[in-house]
Amino acid sequence: MLPRVRLGWTSNPAFDAAQPYGPAQQAVLGGAAYALAQAEIARWPGYAPTPLYALDGLARAAGVAGMLYKQEAGRFGLGSFKALGGAYAVSRLLLRELGSRLGRDDLTVDDLLSGEHREHTQAITVTCATDGNHGRSVAWGAQRFGCRCVIYVHATVSEGRKQAIESYGAQVVRTAGNYDDSVREAAADAARLGRFVVSDTSYPGYMDVPKDVMQGYAVMADEALSQIRAGGGPLPTHVFLQGGVGGLAAAVCAHFWETLGPQRPRFIVVEPDRAACLFESAKAGRPVAVQGDLDTVMAGLACGEVSLLAWEILRPGAQAFLTVDDEAALDTVRLLASGRYGDTPLVAGESAVAGLTGCLAALADDAARQALGLDGSSRVLFFGSEGATDPGLYRRIVGRQPEEIGAPA
Repeated sequence: MLPRVRLGWTSNPAFDAAQPYGPAQQAVLGGAAYALAQAEIARWPGYAPTPLYALDGLARAAGVAGMLYKQEAGRFGLGSFKALGGAYAVSRLLLRELGSRLGRDDLTVDDLLSGEHREHTQAITVTCATDGNHGRSVAWGAQRFGCRCVIYVHATVSEGRKQAIESYGAQVVRTAGNYDDSVREAAADAARLGRFVVSDTSYPGYMDVPKDVMQGYAVMADEALSQIRAGGGPLPTHVFLQGGVGGLAAAVCAHFWETLGPQRPRFIVVEPDRAACLFESAKAGRPVAVQGDLDTVMAGLACGEVSLLAWEILRPGAQAFLTVDDEAALDTVRLLASGRYGDTPLVAGESAVAGLTGCLAALADDAARQALGLDGSSRVLFFGSEGATDPGLYRRIVGRQPEEIGAPA
């Protein structure tokens, strides 16, 4: 049985399928900046494309021609796609700062990996706020590239996710309030103590580092396109992807838009109904903040304020915005783990399944299905952005350890 979902949806009046990927979008993502990110990340020890799974049984049950699921659970051993963004931004920041301090413009990531300049990088501290996965990536990048790291987590981040960040040598500070409160506290302490913020969200006066983060995320989108083409299959007609501050959604949307032009798929963003800043921004036609504790089980998406850079991509590039409820997301986690329709059982964290949950909900809603152009010929792509990044919580949801499921955790 497919999950029952409390669905909210709104079409995006600013969307124009014929609009080219123009200068405003190019200034945010793509072009030479993406090529640099792809080339650097491909040289990191341990790099390999993550697998793309066909969910043929689920597709038949849902009434579409095909479903593909990009499984990010095994990315660099960190359990999520965030390894591509935060760590890459740390490397770019360190190269810029070292170049300035040493008066050099020829430094590369190999200089960081060799440890040749560790005496200088150890004097640099990077910091950010996180729901879990981004902070883990920043801490891993700091450890790998040789600088210090302080990560801020808000009140509802699980102890398991906090300990995972600490395992990479970072100092972790727990704050009161929600994710957006922790972002402000991290930024204030950084300004006072001379730390460097490596955030996955952008705001006035802070744009360069989040661009690097999103360029890293786009590697995942490029891998998916390459895998689909290598398999000889048709391109997707739709991409459903989770929201958060919008960085991941914008990176994938931008890469498909820039690469495929008018042949790009329809792009739909899905959020928890308790933390729907992109959904509310789409309704308002401008970035708006969602207030409150943002208490959702989809912890990686518990964000109340839109990344301004992401909005530059999503406002013209996303066709629609959806919201789903927590219980439906948990049902989807269990559905993927069960392999119920004959598909490979997959480990997915709570925040990884918003896109799939939203798609299943839209297919069950006549008005949404028609508005989004979903039918028996549709081929849908999802990005499973995390695995069991909190194994204890995953066991409580599914009833089994992640390693008992089969596919990467």
